[in-house]
Amino acid sequence: MHLGKVMVVFGTRPEAIKMAPVIKELKKVDDIETIVTVTAQHREMLDQVLHLFDIKPEYDLDLMKTKQDLYSITTGVLNGLKEILEREKPNLVLVHGDTTTTFAASLAAFYQRIPVGHVEAGLRTRNRYSPYPEEMNRTLTGRITELHFAPTDVARENLLAESTASFKIWVTGNTVIDALMSTVKDHYTFGEEFDRIDFTRRILLVTTHRRENWGESMRNIYRALIDLMEEFDDLEVVFPVHKNPVVRDIAYEMLGGREHFHLIEPLDYEPFANLMNASYLILTDSGGMQEEAPSLGKPVLVLRDTTERPEALQAGTVKLVGTNQHKIYQTARTLITEPAEYEKMAHAVNPYGDGHASRRIVRVIKDFLYARIGAQLN
Repeated sequence: MHLGKVMVVFGTRPEAIKMAPVIKELKKVDDIETIVTVTAQHREMLDQVLHLFDIKPEYDLDLMKTKQDLYSITTGVLNGLKEILEREKPNLVLVHGDTTTTFAASLAAFYQRIPVGHVEAGLRTRNRYSPYPEEMNRTLTGRITELHFAPTDVARENLLAESTASFKIWVTGNTVIDALMSTVKDHYTFGEEFDRIDFTRRILLVTTHRRENWGESMRNIYRALIDLMEEFDDLEVVFPVHKNPVVRDIAYEMLGGREHFHLIEPLDYEPFANLMNASYLILTDSGGMQEEAPSLGKPVLVLRDTTERPEALQAGTVKLVGTNQHKIYQTARTLITEPAEYEKMAHAVNPYGDGHASRRIVRVIKDFLYARIGAQLN
């Protein structure tokens, strides 16, 4: 029995990482035709993941442009998907997370009365401008979605608080854990871009890219890193610098050329995941790393004032430090100098799943498609 078509739409590297195990599970089901469509909201970083997980999209909108803004991404996704959706007529459009691609693809599907499944549904900060524009992207997507795949019970409660019907919500765990478990290796060999990094020292892995941190907030983060490096002589900062020129200009101005600071190009997912595994401490404004690093026993300091992942805070796997220079420095210093505090975070239980989220999601999709056929027969 042919159950129908599922179109999976994403546009960025984090989305690709988290959707890759779902695509893999979908393709195991002979009765489902899986159509992968990428918007390439972020081109280079996306292509790395497609190659790693051997994903060959049926459609590629190739939207990335120099100095693109939210208007151009949104309209590009809407216009680009219109013809594809009309041609393919999928029975379900599957989106992920909180990007502009996610919201625009959901809206495009809604305009053609196609049901939407939302992977990593229900994350909320309740502040529409933090993170921006992600909080509103995922909230608006949630109003369109038919199948909500919530990673945790907290995400489920967020959806219920918005009057989402309980029978439309499934707690699955987070698919990023599925991807991580298949990528990290015990004896990984790093490439030549890591030759100058001394892995006998304690590695501080740093990433920054959020729009709300651009400017003075980002400078405060980097000042805290400089303070730490001036105090401790056994640390090594590894900083894969985001491609955005706003981030790169400040990073290279403040940190470029400093001893034991390694500003490198963004990494493919495989070396990045294994770098996380080799790190001592992670400082990031990323969302996904709040979920991934605890699975590897790595404490995370979140360089944001809010987080849509309160489960990690409650579990003790992350600490929210914002962008205050002294708070970042002092919290990191405590973890560096007090082994008991470090071990407490390193051994906290990760609340984001067991590596089988994708199987649960595909099981629900199969049931949904079966039910659709049954309704048509009746």
